[in-house]
Amino acid sequence: MNTQAWIERGDNCIATTYGRFPIVASKGDGCWLWDVEGNKYLDFLAGVAVNNLGHCHPKVVAALQQQAQTLIHCSNYYHIPNQIELAETLCRHSFGERVFFCNSGAEANEAAMKLVRKHSSEKNGNNRFTVITALASFHGRTIGTISATGQDAVRKGFTPVVPGFRYVPFGDIEAMSAAVTPEVCAVMLEPVQGEGGINVAPPGYLKAVRELCDQHKMLLIFDEVQVGCGRTGKLFAYQHDDVAPDIMTLAKALAGGAPIGAMVATHAAAAAFTPGSHGSTFGGNPLVTAAALATLDVLINDGVLENCVEMGNYLRQRLEELSARYSFCGEVRGRGLILGLQLSIEGAPLVKEALRRGMLINCTAGTVLRFVPPLIVTKAEIDHGMEILDAVFAQHNESR
Repeated sequence: MNTQAWIERGDNCIATTYGRFPIVASKGDGCWLWDVEGNKYLDFLAGVAVNNLGHCHPKVVAALQQQAQTLIHCSNYYHIPNQIELAETLCRHSFGERVFFCNSGAEANEAAMKLVRKHSSEKNGNNRFTVITALASFHGRTIGTISATGQDAVRKGFTPVVPGFRYVPFGDIEAMSAAVTPEVCAVMLEPVQGEGGINVAPPGYLKAVRELCDQHKMLLIFDEVQVGCGRTGKLFAYQHDDVAPDIMTLAKALAGGAPIGAMVATHAAAAAFTPGSHGSTFGGNPLVTAAALATLDVLINDGVLENCVEMGNYLRQRLEELSARYSFCGEVRGRGLILGLQLSIEGAPLVKEALRRGMLINCTAGTVLRFVPPLIVTKAEIDHGMEILDAVFAQHNESR
């Protein structure tokens, strides 16, 4: 079937929750994606920072194949070896001491929000439940996580949202301090805001927030759903600032493309979760935890983090060179291989033209082109992508 036939079939039965581009994906390999008509695309979106090891990494594929032949699902009423090994690995390489597994970033953030309220209820009674988050943040699409998200647009049409959230400008410690009242039990932040425009926490900010939380006996949550698992050049983004949270949420890239979420916490924070207080039918099942174990093994031991740093610096350099040549381009910001190019124009038409020319990127916050290629990307692939982007920008200049 051709592209149009598939699109027409989907239009008849798929919920219209996505503004989809007119390609029908058929296969992927490394940094490349093909559609059903054989067209090849350089994928610098990587499933929105999911395919950190590229498409169909052989070690992840092998882990899924082997596990699928052994045991796909087992109830969390029983102990699951892969799940235990994955929790051990996450704790060994982070501040964490306990892990709760689920299926997505939104679910991991829901778990974190439930945990801080349960923890506060046990320590302080029921009147201290407010969580401070940042403007321009994004924490998921459930009713709870849109309530935590600091963007009015994602809440439109879904009010009333869950009460108990307070929003402050990202990077402004004075605003954060002013927002702390006796009702506040926790702070939740992304070390790098992804959907908000690739905003990196200013130097010293996360440390100051940690000190504020300690001073007022509040828990600190870092949402690393998009920026964890090597995306910034370290296994976890908080490690750049040498500031450990009480709770960290992960998902997206954790299992190389298989659906998984995780909430990592200290013993002290996690103690509030007792049998029956939270759960997930599919969370941490044998299949996805096998994929996650293989993914982490590659990230930690196969030079992927080092490549992320090197290629992140190279991609930034190439983007800055392009930016200097076009008047509608501005700052390049980000960390590792999550980079944003600020524009003075709407980015959506440029994304569409890049797609037409064989490159997958997207635009966030309306005017920021987001680049999140697989962490295995090469210089040659970056050069190819920049040639495409240069042509896209030149065409825009000619059409003005």
